[in-house]
Amino acid sequence: MSTERSSDTTGNSPCEPGDDLSHPPRSADLIGTSRLIIDAFDGVTDIVEVMHRNISGLAPVIGPGRPGPTRGVTGLVYRNIRRVSALTGQGLEFTLSRFAPMLANQESTARRDALLAALNGVLGDYLVASANPLAIPMELRYSGRRLMLEHQALLATIPHPSNRLLVMVHGLCMNDRQWLRNGHDHGKALAHDLGYTPLYLRYNSGRSVPENGRDFALLLEALVSQWPVPVEKLVIVGHSMGGLVTRSACLEAQHAGYHWPARLREVIFLGTPHQGATLEQLGSGLECLLGISPYSAPIGRLGNVRSAGIRDLREGNIGQVTGPETQAGTSTAPETPPRGTRYYAIAATTGSSPAAASTLARGDGLVPLRSALGQHRDPARCLPIPDSRQAVFHGLNHFDLLDSQPVYQCLLGWLTEH
Repeated sequence: MSTERSSDTTGNSPCEPGDDLSHPPRSADLIGTSRLIIDAFDGVTDIVEVMHRNISGLAPVIGPGRPGPTRGVTGLVYRNIRRVSALTGQGLEFTLSRFAPMLANQESTARRDALLAALNGVLGDYLVASANPLAIPMELRYSGRRLMLEHQALLATIPHPSNRLLVMVHGLCMNDRQWLRNGHDHGKALAHDLGYTPLYLRYNSGRSVPENGRDFALLLEALVSQWPVPVEKLVIVGHSMGGLVTRSACLEAQHAGYHWPARLREVIFLGTPHQGATLEQLGSGLECLLGISPYSAPIGRLGNVRSAGIRDLREGNIGQVTGPETQAGTSTAPETPPRGTRYYAIAATTGSSPAAASTLARGDGLVPLRSALGQHRDPARCLPIPDSRQAVFHGLNHFDLLDSQPVYQCLLGWLTEH
C-alpha cells in the first residue's frame, strides 16, 4: 500500500480536564526537579574526578584507568564538594515542601505532561530507582482521566461502556495526550466509527520494556475482569515502543495464564521497532568506542544516562520468548501471538515513492522498514505477520503515522474485516 501524506482535521482530543488523581501536586514536580539537579551535579563531579585521576596518574592511552578515588588534598576537595551538594539538596527539598499546600490542586497542562513524558523516556528507570516523584506511574485513562479499575468506579466514569475495547499504547518519550495530532486521534475516530470504548495507556517509557509489559498485562487483566459489561473484543494499537510493550504483555499473559488474551482479537503496530531502532544501535556503538580509553571513558558515562527503555530499542527487546521446543543452550522459540489474535504492521518511509524506498533498510527516520514489518535474517525472530496484514506508506515520517488519514483508513479497513 502506497500513499502520500494527507492532513486531517477530524477527531477530538481524548483529554479533558482531569481529576486530582491525574495531577500530582506541583510541589512534587519542584522536589523531583531539585533532586535531579543535585544528582546531575554529583554525576558531573564523579566524571571530573575520574578524568582528573587518570590524567594526573598518567594512565595508559588504551586499557583500564587508575582505580579508586583521588587522594590527598585533591580527594578532600571532591569530598567537600559532595558534602555541600548533599546539604544544598536537603535544604532545597525542605524549602520546596513548604509550598505544597499552595500547589497541590493545580491541574496539569499538555506542555507539562509532554516534558514529563520526555524526561521519563530518557531517565525513567533512574527516576524509579531513586524514588523521584517525577516518575510516571502506569495507568489506563479515559477522556484524560485516570481509570480506577473497579466495577462501580468504571460504570460511574463511563456511563455507556461498550463490549468492544480499544487500547492505545504510546511510544518512547510520549504520553496518552499525544495521540492527538493536527486535530486527529486514531483512537477517538475508531471509537466513533466502530463503536469501541477508547482507553489510553500512560506509562514510564524509560523503564525496561519487559517491566512495562508485565505491568500492562496485569492492568489488562484487572480491566477485563472489572469492566461493567462482558468484553467481547479487545483491540490494541501500539505506536513505536508501544508495540514492543504490547508484545511483551502478550508474552507475560500467556506465561501467567491471564484471561484477557482470550478477548484479544487484533494488535496493530504503527512504526514499531520490532528488530531494533537505528539511533539506539548507533548510540550503543559510540558508547563502546568511548570506553576503549580511560581518558574518554568518563565522557562515555554520559551515554549511560539513556534509560533501560531506550536500550531495549537497540534490538527490540521484549523479554524472553520460550516454548516447549526450546532446548537449553539454543536460541529462543519463535514468537506466537495469543490464540485467536492477529498481528498487523504499518510501516512508513520518508521516500515519496516505492522507487525512492527501494531498499528495506530505509524507513521513517527512526525505524527501518524491515524492523517495522517484523522481518529479520533469523527466521525464528520474524513475526507471524503475512503480507496481507502489512502496509507501507510513503512520504511519511515516524510521527506522521499518528495523524495520516490514509493510515487511519487502513486501520478502519482492517478492523472492519472482522
